[in-house]
Amino acid sequence: MENAKAQQSKQSWYVYMIRANDNSLYTGITTDLARRLAEHKGEAVGAYRGAKALRSKRRLEMVFSHKVENRSKASRLESRIKLLSKTKKEALVVGQLSLEKLESDS
Repeated sequence: MENAKAQQSKQSWYVYMIRANDNSLYTGITTDLARRLAEHKGEAVGAYRGAKALRSKRRLEMVFSHKVENRSKASRLESRIKLLSKTKKEALVVGQLSLEKLESDS
């Protein structure tokens, strides 16, 4: 039987951006995009599990996602995206900015 860490390393990870109704962008990582969006929207069963930054925001929309090999790479890429200006994040969303440079720095 594999331990949780070994199973986690075999999962696909995603870096994602969610746009809120105030046009702000939230960046995060997950192994399940649909589940995570539902958690952010407060649609998951049980206590709220979304980000505090999105708690009061409504009409959340997943506007960007990118699959990476493991959690470590996802976390590094998430950090780099969070450091981008809003203009560059918007360019990433519409495909005018490539992740190649950010990933090569990971």
